[in-house]
This record gives sequence, C-alpha cells and structure tokens, in this order.
Amino acid sequence: MFLREVKAANGRHSYLRLVESFRQGDKVKQRVVAHLGRKDLLAPHLDSLVRLLQAEQASPRWISAEELSTPQAWTWGPILGASALFGQLGLGPILDGPRRLLRHGQPLSERVFPLVANRLTRPGSEHALAQWLEDFYVCTGEGSRWVPQWKRWRRVKVSFDQLRLWYQTLDDLVAQKARIEKEIYLQLRNLFSLRADLVFYDLTSTYFEGAGPAELGRFGYSRDGKSRNRQILIGVVMMDGWPIAHHVFAGNRLDQTTVGEVVDDLRKRFELGRVVFVGDRGMVNVKNLEKLRKQEWGYVVGLQRRRRQNIYEYIQEAEKQGQWQDCPVGITAGEKATPPKTWVQEVAGKEPGVRVFVVHSEEREQYERGMRQLSMERARQELEALHQRVEKGDLKEPEKIGAAAARCLRKHHGYRYFDWKLQKGKLDFFEHPVQLKREKAYEGKYVLQTEEAGLSAVEVVSVYKDLNEVERGFAHLKHVLDVRPVCHRRDSRVQAHVFVAALAFLLDRAMEKKLRQAGSALSSPFAWRALESVRCVEVEMTTGRKLCVTRGSQHATEVLKALGITQLNPPRPPEGRETVL
Repeated sequence: MFLREVKAANGRHSYLRLVESFRQGDKVKQRVVAHLGRKDLLAPHLDSLVRLLQAEQASPRWISAEELSTPQAWTWGPILGASALFGQLGLGPILDGPRRLLRHGQPLSERVFPLVANRLTRPGSEHALAQWLEDFYVCTGEGSRWVPQWKRWRRVKVSFDQLRLWYQTLDDLVAQKARIEKEIYLQLRNLFSLRADLVFYDLTSTYFEGAGPAELGRFGYSRDGKSRNRQILIGVVMMDGWPIAHHVFAGNRLDQTTVGEVVDDLRKRFELGRVVFVGDRGMVNVKNLEKLRKQEWGYVVGLQRRRRQNIYEYIQEAEKQGQWQDCPVGITAGEKATPPKTWVQEVAGKEPGVRVFVVHSEEREQYERGMRQLSMERARQELEALHQRVEKGDLKEPEKIGAAAARCLRKHHGYRYFDWKLQKGKLDFFEHPVQLKREKAYEGKYVLQTEEAGLSAVEVVSVYKDLNEVERGFAHLKHVLDVRPVCHRRDSRVQAHVFVAALAFLLDRAMEKKLRQAGSALSSPFAWRALESVRCVEVEMTTGRKLCVTRGSQHATEVLKALGITQLNPPRPPEGRETVL
C-alpha cells in the first residue's frame, strides 16, 4: 500500500490517493482504496498519516523551538583527530607497556593523551588543564569524559587530587622515556620503512620566567634573545622527517659538547649500524669528528663562516673556479612565481679524505644582502651622530671618543662594515677595506664538509637541506606546540614536560604527512585550527538529552578525509562511567 499523487485536469491542485497492489492470476494490478484529498491541505499531517498506515504509534516529528535548548557545546574536532593519529601510530600499547600502571583506574596512555592534546590545542600549565577540559570534549577510549575538578567554593583553583594525577602522570612518563622512545622508533620503522642511514640532529633553547630547575636551568647562549633568563637546551633527533628521540641539556652547554652524548645514545639504545650524521653549524669540532670516525659513521655538517679561517679561502677558491652545478628546486622554493636557484661546487679540502662544498643560494643572498644593508645604514647613522658630537665639541677627550666609537661599532655588527680614525681632534669613519669585502663574499654562501665518497655535490646539498625539517620542527615545538610556559622546578618534571611536547610534535608530524599524502595544501597548524569547527553539542529536549556533533567547515572536512575519519560521534561511555574523576 502506498500514496499516489494525481494532478487535477486544470493543473491547479494535486490530490493524494491511497493505492494498494494485488495479484490477479499471473498479473499484478492496483486499485484505489481511498481518495484522501488535496495534497497542500494534507501536507502538515502526512507524517502522522504514514505512521498510522504502518500501524505505528503516531508521534510528532517536530518540536517547537521553545522546547529545545543547547546547554553545553565543546570543541571536539582536534581531540578526534589527535585520537585517530594516536591510535594509528599505536601509541597506546607503547605507553602502557607490559606493566600497565593504573592510577584512578586509568592506564598511562589514557592519562597522557589529555596532556598531549592540550599541547596541540591550547598549551598551558597543569593548573590550566581544568579550564581546558571545560572547553574541549576529551574522553578515554571507552568514552568516559575527562571533567575538570575544582576546589570546593573556589572555582578558580584546581582540586589537589586532579593536579596530583597530572603530576603523577608526568613522573610515570619520564621514568619510561628510554623504553617508550625506542618502541616508538621500532613502530615507525615498521609502519613507514624509515630510511635509517640518515640521522638529523639540531638544538634549540627555551627559557624560564623564574628561577627554573636546579640543575638544568642555567644561563647560556639564548636563541630567543633572553640572555638574562635561565634556560634549557633541547636536542631533537629526526629520521625521514619523524622525531625519534629528544634530549634535554643544561642551558649552559655548548652545542658541540652534546654531539658525543647523542651519538652514544643512538648507537647503544637504537642499535643503529652505519649512518650519516647530519648537523648544522656549531656541531663540529675535532673531538666530535674523531668520535664519528671511531663509530665508523659518516657525516654531513655545515661549517661556521666567521669562526673558521679557511672558509673565506674556500669561497674565494670557488669564485676562481666558477664550476657551479645547479641544484634541484625545493618544495617551498618551487611554489614561488620565480623559483630562486641554488648552485654548488666542490673545492679542495685541507685534510686527506675531507671533501668541502661551497653552496651559493640566490634566496639566501637576497636576504643576507638586505640584512647587511640595513645593519650598515643603522651603524652609519650611529657613527654620523658621533661625528656630529665631536664636531660640536661635546666630546673632546680621545679616550672617550674611542670608547664611543667602539660602542657604535658593536651595535648592528658595525665592526664588520666600518672603521674610523681620529686626527687632530676630528673623527672620520669609512668603509672597512678588508672586512666589508669579506662580508659581501659571504652573502648567500655556506660551506659543507663530509667524508662520504659516494655522495655527489648535489646529493650533499640535498641531504643538508633536509635538516630544515628539524628546524621547522623546532618552529612547531616552540610556537605551535609552545613548550612554554614551563612552570616546573624539578629537573625530572621539566624533562617530562618536554617529553609531552615531543609526543605532541610526533602527532603534528603525522598530521602533516597525512595531509601531504592526501594531496592537501593545508599546513598542520591550519588543520588543527580548522578541526575546531567540529563541535560536540548537547541538545536538551522535552524527550531527553542528546549529544550531537557538527560537521565543521569545509577545511575541517578536508582534514577528516585525509585522516580517514568517517565516524564523528564520540564513543558511548559504559553505563555508570560517563566521566573520569
């Protein structure tokens, strides 16, 4: 039995008839059971009519707006994406390990996940997690939702029990760091066939607003321009674009003093065979090179331009030879309207078996020339102002004039471009005849060193450029994932804090690789933000409450497709265990 629409002869109205099918002999025929009336008049009642005809209890399909409310709405998309990547990388079993330590009924993996997801979305201290849990829908694998716990009568303060749980989680995590990192490396190697013959290593620093931890927090060279703040050094080891290990060093360590420790760790803990160690400028000294040779490892390293006497000679030799080779355009450079070029040529090294390559980057040359011209103009203005003071007689003593000139040259690296002289009480400054020529020769050029006989000049440049993955990783680690604020005062807690950021960085790299694999042009930071448009909304009706999930923006749909996520709803929690804590 079904409804049939029939238009009137005048075409003004449509009528509905109730029709049934029946069999007569070998034929199937139809007959009209009832004429129901005009369609436009019956439209508001069609739903009830169909239910009545299907012998179902009639119930209204629509409710009035006054009977509908949405008391809660949480951000869900980033948690959904992070959970999917967490599972795809198999981090749950790795973090739990064979012992599966439970606290508050939850294994380590379930307790670590909120900390990692927080780093990916709204980085903050453990005290800020409670407010974050109010804004984001974070649940365990079985669906129990993490809810914030506040001190009684003081909502701005987190309860001691919940804060202690996060601190215990950090302690449990850092205690198993060596095992977890090794198992993650083995998992990545099995899943993605990592190219284990190239290891990339670089360092960055992050500072403390207060005193910092007792042993690790020290004063040293700050990459953040915060020389008055105590800091720590963070070394990251990457392979095929994946972070496989990280190290936390005292803030006063020199870059080159960390290399031996990292090499020993890679050899012993990860049982790597012969690999090529790729490091940036500042990683190389005689001791490190001897260690790499003793381990029978290869290396490709950058050389510091101004701290090595031979660098200028190598650049001059390359200019004389003029045998430059074109290097392939990188992905980032290829996206520009006029891709900048890079050239390389090999020059004779100073030691047997050591190969030296001079690289000329057009993009780097434009940048460094612009920076040099800017610094020169600022230094010129400082020297011109000093010249005017001397002319007016405000400065007369030669010692004070010399001290003022030295201060001017220290600013903006003016000593690289200018020199001065004082004759008969008159100050003159001029372009340095030697230093300025050297600085212009340095622009756009960097020098690489290796002992790998099987690599061509172009391959050496390509390998070294891959080190940018580590540097980009630091940009994510320090800005997107935001290692700061670091509020801990114990060394082990600081190490655990960095470990959580490193796990978040691992998920971020997985997100970026998924996007590239799917042919998406979105960056991982943009993807995490786009996922925030996917929200869990609690809808309250007269018939009860229901949890609904919004589909999100077009970009969010693109990210979900790249991650292979089709089910947007959070898992339904077991009865009686709707929340954790």
